[in-house]
Amino acid sequence: MGVYLVSEIVALAFDLGASSCRAMIGFINEKEKKVRVEELYRWPNYMVRVGESLHWDVLRIWHEMKYAIKLAYRRYGNRLLSIGVDTWGIDYALLDEKGELIGNPHTYRDPRTEGILEEVLKIVPKEKIYERTGIQFIRINTLFQIYSMVKKGSPQLKITKTFLMIPDLFNYWLSGEAFAEFTEATTTQFLDPKAKNWAYDILEALGIPTRIFPPVIEPTTKLGKISPKLVSELDVPKDIEIIAPATHDTASAIAAGPMVNESAGYVSSGTWSLVGVELPEPLINRKAMEYNFTNEGGAFNTITFLRNIQGMWIVEEVRRVLSEQGQQLSYPEILKMALEAKPFKAFIDPDDDRFVAPLNMVDAIMQYLEETKQERPSNIGELFRIVFESLALKYRLVFEQAEDLIGRKLTHINIFGGGSRNWLLNQLTADFTNKKVYAGPEEATSIGNVLLQVAGLGIIKSLRELREYVQNSYQISVYEPNHSKEHDEAYTRFLELLYGKA
Repeated sequence: MGVYLVSEIVALAFDLGASSCRAMIGFINEKEKKVRVEELYRWPNYMVRVGESLHWDVLRIWHEMKYAIKLAYRRYGNRLLSIGVDTWGIDYALLDEKGELIGNPHTYRDPRTEGILEEVLKIVPKEKIYERTGIQFIRINTLFQIYSMVKKGSPQLKITKTFLMIPDLFNYWLSGEAFAEFTEATTTQFLDPKAKNWAYDILEALGIPTRIFPPVIEPTTKLGKISPKLVSELDVPKDIEIIAPATHDTASAIAAGPMVNESAGYVSSGTWSLVGVELPEPLINRKAMEYNFTNEGGAFNTITFLRNIQGMWIVEEVRRVLSEQGQQLSYPEILKMALEAKPFKAFIDPDDDRFVAPLNMVDAIMQYLEETKQERPSNIGELFRIVFESLALKYRLVFEQAEDLIGRKLTHINIFGGGSRNWLLNQLTADFTNKKVYAGPEEATSIGNVLLQVAGLGIIKSLRELREYVQNSYQISVYEPNHSKEHDEAYTRFLELLYGKA
């Protein structure tokens, strides 16, 4: 347990991830404009397979959240002013007319969306969906998940009174208030980011009931005090504020990117790599659609203009397969082996469909290399090197596309999130893009969550001021590019792999 000053504000941030959930305590020194976060409690999160379906056990998550609230109050007493929740995007829960949960939510990796994207585009043209929502097309998006329920005549959908994204569900259980927070709602691919409201025309065209969608609110909105039922159950004060930060974890992380500005690219690096730039308004045109960029919501009226790339998911799945085969590797061991491995041997497209949810990621990579007539890795170090180089190459492609779309060159890249600890990938990113990379903070999501709660309390007034807190509080690592013609040659090969030509 860390030491905190009496003058510090204390906030509880729930950062709920697809594989791990954490309760983080944030300490905010308003006078010095500093912030720090400490882990209070952590528990695993699992996709639960039932038959062919994959679900989230949200009741287990809720049970652990309540324990964490009790623990936070026991340690910090009345210093605890607020609670905020962020989670992954895309997934949702359904409530009946009494406000009860209808079944365990499906996960975005559930096979029910296979082939659904193509069916939706037969009903509503791709151009119209993009024009209205500005969101990239991935089969896992909420739009395709919920249409799969329409197509199957789901009885759950017929009795639904309220649709809530995953963080909105927990906010509902915390406060009793049912709202859709903007940054998370944009991940559905049926919200208009300009009007900041649901794209009802698209929903109606697909037979999705429009009555189930709640009002949209901005990040930093106070939802009210903690629910009286929780006050009684947990024996905590009734004046704890429930505040919606940017409930989409990516948006909270980008808000806390200390080096993010109009000249910067960023990578929010975790299970997914979110690669893009921050814009003051949506950028929706045909070229952006063809490049498959997404206009997701950001804090303080910004747009996180980015592409979702499968990131550490691939690495973690390779690691899991090797562990099941009796070879347990730490990250330092993985990075050392990859550093010593032969460079530029072969590449994969991290976003190939076969890497979404394979039973065996190593087999999936080997199959891809065989089909694309590339040399297979001769050892584990080369296997990981192929993944890391492929990610860095995909980052370069996305940044070049972003520069083309916004009409200016980016001067540097800020990598943050848990993946920013991967010093080898940071260096490879600098080398392949020929741009300086600033890495950190690794706890960007929790930091952003906490500081957006503080903004909700009226203490922080702007995104610039929020980032000032981060700059004052965390040391950022710098990676200078060691770019060479070999990197450009590897990039040409990578483009040929993706497109069949450079």
